[in-house]
Amino acid sequence: MHTKTAHELHELLVNKKISSVELTTALYDRIAGTDDKIKGYVTLTRDEALKQAQAADERLTTGANPTPLTGIPIAIKDNFCTRGIKTTCSSKMLENYLPPYDATVVTKLKEAGAVILGKTNMDEFAMGSSCENSAFFPTRNPWNRECVPGGSSGGSAAVVAARSAVMATGSDTGGSIRQPAAFCGVVGLKPTYGRVSRYGLVAFASSLDQIGPLTKDVTDTALMLNVIAGHDDRDATSIEHPVPDYRSALKNDVKKVRVGLIRELLGSGIEPTVKAAVKGAADQLAALGAEIVEVSLPSFEHAIATYYLIAPAEASSNLARYDGVKFGHRSQEHRDLISMYYNTRREGFGAEVKRRIMLGTYALSAGYYDAFYLKALKVRTLIKRDFDQAFERCDLLASPTTPTVAFKLGAKSADPVAMYLSDIATIPVNLAGLPALSLPCGNSSGLPIGLQLIGPAFAEELILRVAYTYEQNTAWHQTSAVI
Repeated sequence: MHTKTAHELHELLVNKKISSVELTTALYDRIAGTDDKIKGYVTLTRDEALKQAQAADERLTTGANPTPLTGIPIAIKDNFCTRGIKTTCSSKMLENYLPPYDATVVTKLKEAGAVILGKTNMDEFAMGSSCENSAFFPTRNPWNRECVPGGSSGGSAAVVAARSAVMATGSDTGGSIRQPAAFCGVVGLKPTYGRVSRYGLVAFASSLDQIGPLTKDVTDTALMLNVIAGHDDRDATSIEHPVPDYRSALKNDVKKVRVGLIRELLGSGIEPTVKAAVKGAADQLAALGAEIVEVSLPSFEHAIATYYLIAPAEASSNLARYDGVKFGHRSQEHRDLISMYYNTRREGFGAEVKRRIMLGTYALSAGYYDAFYLKALKVRTLIKRDFDQAFERCDLLASPTTPTVAFKLGAKSADPVAMYLSDIATIPVNLAGLPALSLPCGNSSGLPIGLQLIGPAFAEELILRVAYTYEQNTAWHQTSAVI
């Protein structure tokens, strides 16, 4: 059962071929057999999950408005607040934090009847591209356990790839859904900024963070997006925009769709095998009736520098709340209030989080604000303008999701800049607030390659249609890690 997609399992559930309790038990058996090898989970909630599965079976039996996710076991990234269940952000700072409420997305998934298996490992406070920055342990890639799964949603991508969750949630600030999706050979979608409520998501960079699904195929992505999308009064950045039925967009048809290949993301710095796979995917779409053109977005060369001023600046502000006073870790070694603040933050935060807080605080400081942060905001506008001009010529844009396949654990730990460059293809999308999806399009040395499809704001339906068409005419989504 653990190998099947959510939509396949839904058919079995509604036709009484299996029960949600049986399915949930099978997933925990799978977790028991795999998670010591990949370390995808930080918390498991077996007792609560089996209660949710029993409730789902009753709902399916009585016909009380079951949804396509009723009875489906899912995993939640550990920066989503879950009432009464530890939400650590994989940080010592929140190691024992029990939220008194659920994030809006968690509430919606529960209302849809989903079964929550547990919370997944991540880079601390979502800051990282490899899932090595967790305060607890690194997560390993199911395709090759010597390699990283990507980050920061590395645990979520890894458990879906290892078939120890049917689907999972992730958050994406600079590529943290799409990059691990590419490394782990699954589908990951970052919706338009404001499309999904961020209420209850522990904030990293508030103008960039967005929540999305990680799934085995495009159909499952559409099913989860149907549940989690929509306006929320509790999130000031949530946008009132009609939510279509995303599954109805899944048509095997790309005729006359103009797809722009981004020149800057197919040049130097991109592995030849990755470049070849993406160009092969473009050829496949062309053979199916799409029109492929080349486009240039020259401001992309400044995206990494821009992001690493804006995101740390916002993180500096957001993480100021972790001071040892209100919640979370408090140092026992202090003489006065100042030493308590100092020791709490020194003990509670890891090296990467400290690095970004210092970068952001410096960029916001008097005398440097105009030179760094304000200039970065202006370049962000130029990046958005480049996208707008490209979409005057194209319906969608295509690129590699990552410049390389998954790299070895520890290979970039000592070089932050090399690690940051892992997100060169994904960061511009967050800066512009646009939707983008990664899906498998190839394999190199036994490791998956991801194709990124980028659309204008609220073009998730078109992205899903093109992704679905590509998926239905290729076999990459049918391959899986052996673990």
